[in-house]
Amino acid sequence: MFTRFRLSATLVSIIGMLLLADTIAGQGSSTPLLKLQRSKAYLNLETNVVHAQGMHGITYGKGGDVSSYPNSLSCLLVYGDGKFILEKREETTVGKPKVKRAEGALAADDLQHLKSILDDEGLKKIVTPKAPELPSNAGAVREIESVDAQIDRGGTPQRITTIKERIKMAASETGGATNGMDTYIDNAAPFQKTINPLIKWFDSVEKKNKSGLKDSTPQYCAPMTIG
Repeated sequence: MFTRFRLSATLVSIIGMLLLADTIAGQGSSTPLLKLQRSKAYLNLETNVVHAQGMHGITYGKGGDVSSYPNSLSCLLVYGDGKFILEKREETTVGKPKVKRAEGALAADDLQHLKSILDDEGLKKIVTPKAPELPSNAGAVREIESVDAQIDRGGTPQRITTIKERIKMAASETGGATNGMDTYIDNAAPFQKTINPLIKWFDSVEKKNKSGLKDSTPQYCAPMTIG
């Protein structure tokens, strides 16, 4: 039976890494055309798992300890003139992130490609669904992936947040097809095909700028504040 506990400092840190900050430092007073952040956390919790319902599927073990906590985060800010900032953050030890950043300007065709993706009518209609809920017979959460996109729609922001969790199902006496096996829950399943072009475009920007990443300090991939 899952029980609510007070969030530990470790749990708060994980939550902060999974979603894009509501306030991110920008270039002057201009509003980015796109803010996109993707994160992944490997929790590796085997037993005594507690699920904090409503907290985007975050889990922690007995006493609030997480046995293994590697996570990664990439964020990209793109402005209307094509200028961009790409920041990548890797954290294998809590509180000791390694951060790299690249800045530049998109080629005209890359910027036009992005704008055509953002102008897709299907993408404009997406409203983020609620976070996925754990099955009643879930035994552990192995991994969490999150994508958070904020798109400027003429001064009105559109926000899309997707959360995917890899779950180890609890073994039961009656067995079953998923008995003790891993399964996935994903709130983006209904519109995955619609957002895939944006994710693929993001991947291409990361790949093109991999060699330009330089050591930096955390600035743009800022964790959200948890009260």
